[in-house]
Amino acid sequence: MSGRWSLRRRLGLWLALSVAALWLSAATVAGLVLRHEIDEVFDSALQEVAQRVLPLAYSELLAREDGAGTHHMPPVGPHREFITYVVRDAQGRVLLQSSDAEQMAIPAGLAPGFHTTPRLRTYTEAAVRGTVIVTTAEELDHRAAAVWRAVMALIWPLVALVPIALAGVWLTLRLTLKPVLAFRHAIAARGRGNLAPVPEQGLPEEMAPVAGAVNALMERLRGALEAERGFAANSAHELRTPIAAALAQTQRLVAELPEGPAQERARTIAGALRRLSRLSEKLLQLAKAEGAGLLAEAPAPLAPVLRHVIADIDRRTDRAGDIDLSITAEGGPVSDLDPDAFAVLARNLIENALKHGAPDTPVRVRLTADRLEITNHGAVVPAERMAQLLRPFERGPTGAEGSGLGLAIAAAICRGAGLALEIASPIPGATEGFSAVVRFPEARS
Repeated sequence: MSGRWSLRRRLGLWLALSVAALWLSAATVAGLVLRHEIDEVFDSALQEVAQRVLPLAYSELLAREDGAGTHHMPPVGPHREFITYVVRDAQGRVLLQSSDAEQMAIPAGLAPGFHTTPRLRTYTEAAVRGTVIVTTAEELDHRAAAVWRAVMALIWPLVALVPIALAGVWLTLRLTLKPVLAFRHAIAARGRGNLAPVPEQGLPEEMAPVAGAVNALMERLRGALEAERGFAANSAHELRTPIAAALAQTQRLVAELPEGPAQERARTIAGALRRLSRLSEKLLQLAKAEGAGLLAEAPAPLAPVLRHVIADIDRRTDRAGDIDLSITAEGGPVSDLDPDAFAVLARNLIENALKHGAPDTPVRVRLTADRLEITNHGAVVPAERMAQLLRPFERGPTGAEGSGLGLAIAAAICRGAGLALEIASPIPGATEGFSAVVRFPEARS
């Protein structure tokens, strides 16, 4: 798997992380604001409790008969006191306190107003010329817990928000980038001899110039390839007629000349013209292999084409007896490879095997549902030469005549039609020989 990340994944991840970061930042700011507001609310509550307790405490003290001693206000019911109070006189003696005041250990001698200790937040207010002093207190942990619970109430939805945001972002990006993905697939489909313009409909504004540039590039490439192929095809075609005429005249000259050096030279010229004729035919095949039109409109069986190729080879060379043909299924594989292109492919591979194989040994041709396999016996081709054999005018270690175009033509057809050509030497499982395997994909509907 490639280490690159798709644009959808990058945008989805960054957008989700951005949403999460913004949510956390907003929760943090909200927590700070909430802390300030909670402090104001609880400070107001401390002040209000003190102001309400003060007249009630004064009335309670006046109503007491002994006027001395600490009086605990009993709780109305079981509950937790978040705000406690204590009433003292000018000498700091406790006159009245709430039920939980002793546990709070509210300090004495505090000046009127708000004070903060390491553990408490207090408010003190005095009356009757400083003889009655009320101090209310609240634990700071209570305020922190309230702020924390409020902040967590904001953060917890983030746990559900992140997956939802990821799914929403992924779906949005998938729908948004659908034209871009279609554009990518359209470009990928242009690798098999198809250099037609890529559709630009539906592309975002940012991608439209890219599509225009790609189409312009393919137009220039198509023009260059057509010029190159046209030159090769026209050159080979124009050479066929004069070569055929020269060969006919040379053969006539061979028949008319008496035995001797002159007739031998004429035979040499005729042989050279025959080789030149075969080379021009191979150049025509190479031009077709490197051009378009390698795929048929509808899939068709390949076995009849292969039998016709072998019959034609027998008619020309009388070597059908050296071919061991095997077709595993009736009609052979069904493929959308153009029959003419398959005929050129099979002919070049079989002729190459007949030409470079060991004498008096059969060439095995196997056509199955997924491959065409051709093997011949002979010397092993060095590993460093194998890849070079697929290039034009490259030949292996053989003394047989040839142009070095057979495998190059087969490779060009396979490359243009989306087939896989595998060559090996020695034959897999043997110690010598050469094999060429063409693998067919499933027929495209």
